[in-house]
Amino acid sequence: GIRAGRSTPGLRPQHLSGLEMIRDLCDGQLEGAEIGSTEIIFTPEKIKGGLHTADTKTAGSVCLLMQVSMPCVLFAASPSELRLKGGTNAEMAPQIDYTEMVFKPIVEKFGFKFNCDIKMRGYYPKGGGEVIVRMSPVKQLNPINLTDRGSVTKIYGRAFVAGVLPFKVAKDMAAAAVRCIRKEIRDLYVNIQPVQEPKDQAFGNGNGIIIIAETSTGCLFAGSSLGKRGVNADKVGIEAAEMLLANLRHGGAVDEYLQDQLIIFMALASGVSRVKTGPVTLHTQTAIHFAEQLSKAKFTVKKSEDGEDASKDAYIIECQGIGMTNPNL
Repeated sequence: GIRAGRSTPGLRPQHLSGLEMIRDLCDGQLEGAEIGSTEIIFTPEKIKGGLHTADTKTAGSVCLLMQVSMPCVLFAASPSELRLKGGTNAEMAPQIDYTEMVFKPIVEKFGFKFNCDIKMRGYYPKGGGEVIVRMSPVKQLNPINLTDRGSVTKIYGRAFVAGVLPFKVAKDMAAAAVRCIRKEIRDLYVNIQPVQEPKDQAFGNGNGIIIIAETSTGCLFAGSSLGKRGVNADKVGIEAAEMLLANLRHGGAVDEYLQDQLIIFMALASGVSRVKTGPVTLHTQTAIHFAEQLSKAKFTVKKSEDGEDASKDAYIIECQGIGMTNPNL
């Protein structure tokens, strides 16, 4: 039933290249894997690590390739270097900037480090981006506790244009986003840098924006948006700003896009992890379902009873992790 409910069901190029990379990482067997497959059989062997390439040959997201490989290479026998090719800033997937600015600092709280080197940015429909991820294996993952949200201390971001698009588009996205945030948050300086991507570091044309809010306890929230043909720059900036503001209203300690990305690591960690979120997304419910089936970890999701959260839609996701240990270390 892979992606059975989607308009294009089954595996897309980025999912297929991700699976093929995992197969190669562990000398595994992969059957039934082709574009459009809704069913595969995967038989893993020992996770080796080493140098591996995954190329979607489309604008398929390199961030999705990173998501599929990361839990795997953490338990490899040796360090891994993954060359991931495709879209770095693609619709319906985390932008590489989100992965670097939000996902990375938070996921490293599980007790590992990774390095993400953006060689070339690539956009819809051509792709052509390339990111190199380097990561060393760990013995075990630590549990995390992300329940204390703190107060917002700074807001910053980047609005980019690449290819033939005029720099004014970046400035307009940034200005519109700042105006939108100012209406709700008056006392903080909002620093959104307009950026013209260098010609030798971006393939094709694209524009977009990401805005990050950082809190006193180190929580990170984001809003982002990508430009499309015929959509004016102000609208792109406002969409990102509104997404960020919505994520700051619910009282959770992670935004709606980070919550599902943490589930697999919570399941593998040793001990109890707790994360306070806003409304639990369908992606997160799906991630919990499969993490429980595949790892025997146990999750509970409860409405947050915290005094000030009563009026807000906040939840605590708790997980008793399985304490997976790396047999190679």
